[in-house]
This record gives sequence, structure tokens and C-alpha cells, in this order.
Amino acid sequence: MTHNTYFTPSERKELLGTVKYLINKHKGLASRSDINQIDDLLREGVVESKLERDSYGVNPVLRHLRTSRLLTELVAADRSMTIACLLYQLCRKDERTLKETMTSFGDDVSRLMRGLIKVSQLYSRQTAVRDENFQKLLLTFAEDIRVIIIMIVDRLGLMRVINNHPDTDFVRRIALESRYLYAPLAHRLGLYQIKSELEDLSLKYLNRKVYEQIAEKLNATKQARDQYVADFIMPVRKALEREGMRFEIKGRPKSINSIWNKMRKKDVDLGDIYDLFAIRIILDSPPEQEKKDCWVVYSIVTDMYTGNQSRMRDWITIPKSNGYESLHATVKGPDGKWVEVQIRTRRMDEIAERGLAAHWKYKGIKSEENLDTWMNNVREVLEAGKAGQMELVRTMNMNLYDNEVFVFTPKGDLYRLPQGATVLDFAFAIHSRVGSTCVGARVDGKNQRLGYRLQNGDTVEVLTSSTQSPRLDWLSMVVTSRARNKIKVAVNEARARQAEMARELLQRRLKNRKIAFDEATLMKLVKRLGYKTLTDFLVDIHKEKIDATNFVEQYEQALSHQGEPAVGGTDSAEAFVLHTPQRELQPADDVLEIGDKTVKGLNYKLSKCCNPIYGDKIVGFVSSDGAIKIHRAACGNVRHLIAKYPYRMIRTRWSGKIGSQFAASIRVVGRDDIGIVSNITSLINKTNEAVLRNIAINSLNGEFEGHLVVSVPSLTLLDDLIAKIQALKGVHQVARDC
Repeated sequence: MTHNTYFTPSERKELLGTVKYLINKHKGLASRSDINQIDDLLREGVVESKLERDSYGVNPVLRHLRTSRLLTELVAADRSMTIACLLYQLCRKDERTLKETMTSFGDDVSRLMRGLIKVSQLYSRQTAVRDENFQKLLLTFAEDIRVIIIMIVDRLGLMRVINNHPDTDFVRRIALESRYLYAPLAHRLGLYQIKSELEDLSLKYLNRKVYEQIAEKLNATKQARDQYVADFIMPVRKALEREGMRFEIKGRPKSINSIWNKMRKKDVDLGDIYDLFAIRIILDSPPEQEKKDCWVVYSIVTDMYTGNQSRMRDWITIPKSNGYESLHATVKGPDGKWVEVQIRTRRMDEIAERGLAAHWKYKGIKSEENLDTWMNNVREVLEAGKAGQMELVRTMNMNLYDNEVFVFTPKGDLYRLPQGATVLDFAFAIHSRVGSTCVGARVDGKNQRLGYRLQNGDTVEVLTSSTQSPRLDWLSMVVTSRARNKIKVAVNEARARQAEMARELLQRRLKNRKIAFDEATLMKLVKRLGYKTLTDFLVDIHKEKIDATNFVEQYEQALSHQGEPAVGGTDSAEAFVLHTPQRELQPADDVLEIGDKTVKGLNYKLSKCCNPIYGDKIVGFVSSDGAIKIHRAACGNVRHLIAKYPYRMIRTRWSGKIGSQFAASIRVVGRDDIGIVSNITSLINKTNEAVLRNIAINSLNGEFEGHLVVSVPSLTLLDDLIAKIQALKGVHQVARDC
């Protein structure tokens, strides 16, 4: 494979060393046949120019050999991961080689190969990798967690070799992607060592001056810090040996990136950061003794050095969601310096350093239904130890987001929608105007209808038309509440406009024939035609489902017979229709006194929950918008307001000047007879200074229940009106309705 014109001398040397390393490490995992086939395929790819350097000069063969070595060193990769890593770039460019490779190396390699190819295609869209949804889509496309691990390790290998790359824009883009995509993914998968190195290298390439300043200061103080660690550890070591414990103690320097983050967060210099390193105590304890031994060590350390209880962290009793277990104590060591001490067992340390647990439950993301099961499976893998990790991981289900679908706009913006979402859902997700005028879409270059169900990774270009408008049948095409609500609002607004135009049409036709417009007669005819609401009827008039001329003739006939008695006895009270009141009473000023002033010039409202009128005992409440709301003192809401906002209550009383009109609601129960309702309305209209504003009638089992809204100037007049209604024949109950 050492093609003379393909590898530089230094690359050839690295190549031979890496190949030798991989062959030695994969004895028993990869057969001689595997090795020979891989070698033949890569040689052929180089000779036939299928594996040319990319536009930035990166050698793909050497890059993937580095990745395979890092996988073996850092993650304990299996046969399938190594083969897929070495060959997927070749297979991505050659369909024939892909089919041959899948046949030669088996289903598991094929699965990883498909995942890597799909992810590389997704990545080539160059969408915003800082978008949280991109990470989710990446996980969905990968199908196998090992695909994500390969990508993360590959990125680490690339970051290690671009330090002196001449294309600074390329280096910056790679560093930004590593910081915002790959380092968080490594963290959530428990690959902490890789995560820290990715963050340090990102800082180095994005802010080299800061990185080098911190690195220089750390190097300058290294000898002193090493001596301090030794002085701190010595008494701890002796105490643990006296207890007969088997252990290892080591100092762990804090990463440069974490030091920089702490300096920025606390706005301090490097010399003021007290925990530039941590002491890690790793115990060799049997499983049944792990927790007990950790707490024994904790007590020894905190007896020897003063502890800071506010910084104590117990992740042994309750491990982190990604499986991390450890006891953290911050203690004051020699010279009064604070030192972090991490206490864990060998198993816990293996999980923390090389584990594959996923920290999915991070801020802003809710748990999916299958997430807990998946997390439990991850824990089982971690507890199995590194030898069996990958064999178990490959069987894990990666469909963590199978209740969601992720799609792109042509510009590369990424949208998350529920599974089953359609083109119409996507259009309304962009903007209500786009949704309302949507006529279809081009999905991955193909025309699709409104109801097309979107698939993960689709690129959707919404097509619109100015003549399009929402229809009721659209509701059956959408699954998002946003789309449903927007469609309903648009349809209702359109129906209201159509009904208004139809009403104006009927009124013009009646006026031309010199026929009076009577709402009661209209409603009787509408009900006789089988319509539940007047709007439904008017919309059909607008759509010409009912001939307006014929209806006007029916209306004229009904109006001419209006005075004739109904056949078959008394009409139900429900048939009563209120005519618009003719008498309007003007309100007077200065009806209330609020505090020591009348309300003239003040903003006040009579509360609709209790409808106070002149004569009621009242209180005032200063609302959030500055207006004063007037309640009846007996109103149920007043007790709540006094308890919660006593400082916003204000003394209020009537000024004694009568003349304003107040809305009062009256509930009437009586025999189901339209004549009784007519008598009630006639009585109200004959009462001076009282106006009937609205009435709602329901009939059931021979009785009617009516709710009347009456304008009255005072409580005295209202009480008198209620007494007169109660005296009418056929009325059973009358009361003020609050």
C-alpha cells in the first residue's frame, strides 16, 4: 500500500507503524483474510485514484488508519468498527466496492458502513452544527452508537494533525465544529478523555494566545505543583496503607480549556484558581465493598484536611444519568490551598475514563419513552467491562428520537417536527402565511402534495400560491397543534367574512323589495331548513348552495304569516328572539368615589364576574394594567384578592349621583311557553330606565330557563323589576344571576 507518489516519507513511516500496531492489537479479532482484503481494497483505491487527498490536502488512508488506532487505544474498538472505519471512504465513492465489501465482511460491518455513509451525506449539507437539532438528527441517521463513536474519534485524530495547516479558515471551522458538536457528543457518551482533548485543541486553534499563555504558566509552575501534590499525598498514602487498603493515587491536572472557562466565569487570573489539579484515589475493591471503602477513604481525607462541605459531591449513592460514580471532596491542604480529591474504585474509574454511557438528559431535552430502557442497557455494558463493551453496544437501539422527524430548508436550516408531520405542518412551522398559501412542496427535488409525510433528512422547499387559502379538510392532513390552530382560525375568519357578505346580500334584496329585515323570522326559517347556526346558513348562501332569490320569497311569505297563531298549540320559549332595543340611555359622570376622589378622569371598570350596580356594597382593586376594577363586596373573587393582594385593594363607594346604566344578569325559570317570555320582555321594556340587552333561553321537560341581561341605574330598580317578574303568571323562580 506504500504507493510512491501517494505518501510522503513521514506519512509512509507513520503508515507502517500504525498498520503493525493494528495487526498486533487485533489478533484474534481480525483474520488474515480480513487483513489481506483490506490491504487489496486500499491499494486498488489508491491506484485507481478513488482515495485522493481532499481539497485541504488530508490523506484519507492515513486519516482513517489514525482513527482506527485511536479507537483501539481509547475505546477498545471491535473488528467491525476497525474495518468500517478503514473502508467507508472508499465505499462511499464506489457502489461496486460497497456491495463487495458488505458481502465479504458481513452484516455488522455493512450496518456500520451504511451509517457512516448516511452521516457523511448529512454532514455534507453544511447545516449549522451548533443547532441542537443537528445532533439529534445525527444520532437518528447513525442507527448504531458505534458510528457516532467513530466520528468523534476521527475528529480527534484530525484535530491532532492540523496544528500547522496553512488554511486558517479550514482550521477554524474544524475547531468550531469540534467545540459545539463533537466535544458535547463525547461528553454525553462518557468519553471524557476525548472530550477534554477536543476542547483544549479547539481553544488552541480558536484562541492560540490564551491557550499558550495558560500552557506556559502551567509549565513554569509544574515543579512547584508536583512537589505540592507529593506533600499532600504522602500522609494520605500512609493512612490508607495502615488501613490495609489496595489503591493507587495520582494527580490529575485540570484541562487548559476548563481553567480558561473558570478564569472567565470568576473573572480572575490563573494564580487565583485554586484547583488547577485534582487528586484521584482509585481503590481495588470487590463490588460488595465499593461504597463502604469509598466512604472510609472520604472520612480519612476529611479528618486529615479541613473539608468544604458546600463543594462535596456524592455520585456514589445516586450516580449521574450517564453512569458516572465518584465521591468528590474539596479540602484545604498545606499552605491553605484548596484541593479537589476524587475517590472511586477501579470499575468506577474505567467507566469515567472510557465508558460509553450517554448523558442524554441534558438541559432543554425531555426524556423519550424508550430512553430509560436504553440508558439501562448502556449501564449493563459499562458494568460488563471493556472486553465485552462493543459486542453489547452493537445490539443497542439508536432510535431515541423515533417520535420526531428532522427536515431541512433549502438554505440548510433544520426543523424538528413530530413523527407523521406533513408538508403542510412544515409550511406552518415556517410561518402562518406560508402555511395558508401552501400548495405543495419540492422534497429532495421531487414534487409532493400537501399531505406527504416527511422523512428524516428531507430537504423541503415549500411552494405557495396567492390564490390558495386554508380549508377544513386540511385538518386531516396535519399533526401539529400550531398548524391545526392556524387552519381553524383562518377558516373561521373566512367563514365570518362570507357570512357577512351573505347577510349584506340578503338585506339588499329585501330592501329592493321594500321588505323589513326581521331577525326572528330569519332564524325560524334557518332552523326550518335544518341549520344549527345562522353562520352555516349564510356561508351556504355565499357559496350559492342556496338560491338567495328563492329564500327571499320564502322569507316574505313567513313574514306575512307572522301574526297568525301557531298550529298545534303553544310555541316553546326557545323560539323567542330578542329584537335590538330601541331605547339607549346615556350614562352620567361621577357615579363612584374611589378613595377620596370621584372616578371622573380615572380609569375604572365594572367587573364582569359580579356585575355591580348602583346600591351594591362595593370594593375597588388596582389591576396590573393600572385600571381600577369594581367588585361587589360579596363577590367570591374578592376574598381571594384580599388574601393575595391586600395592598392593591382600595376603598370605593357610590357617590350618590344616579343616572348611569349598569348591566345586571337575571335568571328566570318558568313554564315552557313563548308567551311567558314575551310578557317578561314587555314588562322590562315598559319599565322606565330599564333596557333588556340580551336573553338566552333553554327548554327542558316542560320548563324554560332564561338568562337576561338588563341595563338598570340602581339596585333599587333591579329589586323592583325582579319582584314584578316573579308576580307574572307561569314564572316559577327569579333571582339575580352573578
